[in-house]
Amino acid sequence: MLTKSFLIVRDGAGDGSLRGAVVAIGNFDGVHRGHRAVIATAIERAQRLAKPAAALTFEPHPRAFFNPGEKLFRLTDAPTKLRLLAGAGLDGAIVLTFDAALASLTAAQFVRRILVERFAVSGAVIGFNFHFGMSRTGSPDFLAAEGEKCGFAVDVVPPFEDNGRPVASGPIRAALAVGRVDEAAEFLGYPWFVTGEVIHGDKRGRELGFPTANLSLDASCGLRHGIYAVRVDIGGYRCDGVASFGRRPMFDTGAVLLEVFLFDFAGELYGRRVDVAFIAWLRQEEAFASVDELVRQMQEDARGARAALARAGNVFPPI
Repeated sequence: MLTKSFLIVRDGAGDGSLRGAVVAIGNFDGVHRGHRAVIATAIERAQRLAKPAAALTFEPHPRAFFNPGEKLFRLTDAPTKLRLLAGAGLDGAIVLTFDAALASLTAAQFVRRILVERFAVSGAVIGFNFHFGMSRTGSPDFLAAEGEKCGFAVDVVPPFEDNGRPVASGPIRAALAVGRVDEAAEFLGYPWFVTGEVIHGDKRGRELGFPTANLSLDASCGLRHGIYAVRVDIGGYRCDGVASFGRRPMFDTGAVLLEVFLFDFAGELYGRRVDVAFIAWLRQEEAFASVDELVRQMQEDARGARAALARAGNVFPPI
């Protein structure tokens, strides 16, 4: 849940509380460590100027607008992105609808109409490779020159690396696609997680002694199918568990499902929204010769998940 002090302004200038802000501009998919370097620079500049600090971001993701048929694996959906931006210490977020009208603005028009006239920004902070405006003609150098003309400060944040590896949304998606949730967490600065409503399943897990909370994730989710150690937040209550994401080869119905078995938990979850953080990869999906063999493996998975979660400590996303 977002804090009351985090203001969200959509398209218009709202009540004016974010006019004059220093804005960190970007898509911020994942709000990873590289994004947080941009955000931290904006907060620092805002504090020096005694102005609010805000993220200026776009929905839908521009790639989804320009390629509507593409299945874009988003690291964070729109509500989750706002939760993470709130947790990053910003005063608010400006969410611009990325549509044909916004896409048609030249870089100069974006600066004058959006940054200057609509929001009267005191500063803008972008990553070294951020481009904007029609045909992406607005470069960091262009924004810096326009800021000098229009009277607002511009900071360009250099590349952010982790042990020589560039931190960006693409490598995080690639890590998740092969099940390397630990590597994704290094880039993100927190365990990757999903949020969803618990739905009814076929109750087979209950029959096997492993009742599960089931979530149907977006079809674009690119996480590797397999078994994971997870940590779950249920309205502020956190508990550990083991999860299967995929088609369940023993009982394949064609539907991709996230099934979470919670340790030491008893309660009704149907219809509740939960956060599921992926802490460690355990194994790939597989079919077994018998149900008894499957149950023995599930017991081993639970032991492996408990051990992995104990090693991980009390980690959880900053939401």
